[in-house]
Amino acid sequence: MKTDLTDTTASKINKALVKGRRAIGTPAVGMVLTLVIVTDEENAYDALKAANDASREHPSRTLVVIKRVSRSPRDRTQSRLDAEVRVGADAGTGETVVLRLYGEVADHAQSVVLPLLLPDAPVVVWWPVDAPLDPAGDPLGALAQRRVTDTYSSEQPVRELTARAGTYKPGDTDLSWTRITPWRSMLAAALDQVSVEVKAVEVEGEEYNPSCELLAMWLADRLDVPVRRSLSSGPGLTAVRMETSHGPITLDRADGSLATLSIDGQPDRAVALKRRETAELIAEELRRLDPDDTYASALRFGVHRLNVSNGHADTVEKPKEPEQPEQPEQPEQPVAASLETSPDVEAASDVEGAPEGPSAKGEPADGEAPAQAPAPEAAQPPALKPVPSGLSGKAAK
Repeated sequence: MKTDLTDTTASKINKALVKGRRAIGTPAVGMVLTLVIVTDEENAYDALKAANDASREHPSRTLVVIKRVSRSPRDRTQSRLDAEVRVGADAGTGETVVLRLYGEVADHAQSVVLPLLLPDAPVVVWWPVDAPLDPAGDPLGALAQRRVTDTYSSEQPVRELTARAGTYKPGDTDLSWTRITPWRSMLAAALDQVSVEVKAVEVEGEEYNPSCELLAMWLADRLDVPVRRSLSSGPGLTAVRMETSHGPITLDRADGSLATLSIDGQPDRAVALKRRETAELIAEELRRLDPDDTYASALRFGVHRLNVSNGHADTVEKPKEPEQPEQPEQPEQPVAASLETSPDVEAASDVEGAPEGPSAKGEPADGEAPAQAPAPEAAQPPALKPVPSGLSGKAAK
C-alpha cells in the first residue's frame, strides 16, 4: 500500500502510517529499530532495495531522507516536504517513508525525522554515498546509536580512511570493514589450527579498495608484524600470504567466489568467500548496536604505517636511505676542523692580525705558509712582496 503526500508535515505522515497499518490488518507495531537512509535520487532505489531485503531479518521503520536541490534562488526560499508512505508488501516486513526535502527545510532534516522515530527503539543512520567526515557530529548522526558509512563509494577511499580515524566515535562503522568479516574469520581459524609465529604478511587486492587497507591494518595491529600491501587486478581482495616459522599460510581468492586455503604440511582446502551484496552487509551491521572496538583499533593504526619493515614505525621514508652514500664531500668537514687547530693556520692568523713588529722582520717562512694551502697558487710568491712594502720605516731599511 502506497500513500503520496505533497507539502505535508510529520503529523500527517504519522497518521498515514497508522491508517495504512489498519488497512492491511496489522495495527500493532512489530518493528525493532529505525533505519534512517540519507542519500540522493540517484542512489535511493538501490539503497531502499537493500534495506527492504535486510528488513526480513530486522523488521524496521525505514526513513529515506532525500535532499532535493532547488534550481532557482526563488525556489530555495520556499520550504516543502513531500512524503511517500509504504506499508505492507511494498515495504518488506516493516514500514517505509520516503521524505523529499525542498528549500530551507533540507538544512534541518533532523527536525523532520525526529517525530517519525519509533519510540524506545534504537536508531541507525546509513549514508550509502557522500557521508560526512564526522558522522557523529552530523545532526542526523547525533540521533543514532549506530552510524554506517561506506568509504568504497568515495572518490579517494584510502585518504578518507585517515579522516575517519581522526573523527571516530563509538558507534561508527563502515561497510568496507563489514566486507572483510569472512576473511578475518578464516585467517583467525587458520592460525588456530597450527602453533606458529607469524613473521610477515602480504595483502593483495585491487587498487582503491579500502577493504584491503583495513584488512592489512587489522593484521598489522593484531600480529605486530610488518604488513605489505600489493596490487592486483581484483575483484576486491584476492590473496593474503603469511610467512610463519613453519612455512607459508596462503588464502587465495582469484575469482571472487571460491578461495583456497594452503597451510604448509596440510592438503589445500576450498573455502567459500563470495562477494556479498549490500543487503547482506546491512543485515550484518544491524545485528550488533554496540561499539566495534576491533574496527576502531584497526582504523587508528594508520594507512601510512603499512609497507614498512616494522608495523609500528613512525615514518615510511626508509627508501631514501640508499641516497646517503652519495656524500663523498663529507671528509671536508674534518679537514676544516683540522685546519682550525693546526699551528700553520694559527700562525697565518697571527700574521694577518699581528702588529707591525713581527711582520717587519720579513721572515719568508711565515709568508710562504698560507701559500701552500691552495695548491694552484703555490707558484705565485711575488704576490707576497707588497706586504713588507706597506710596513713601517724599519722594514724599508
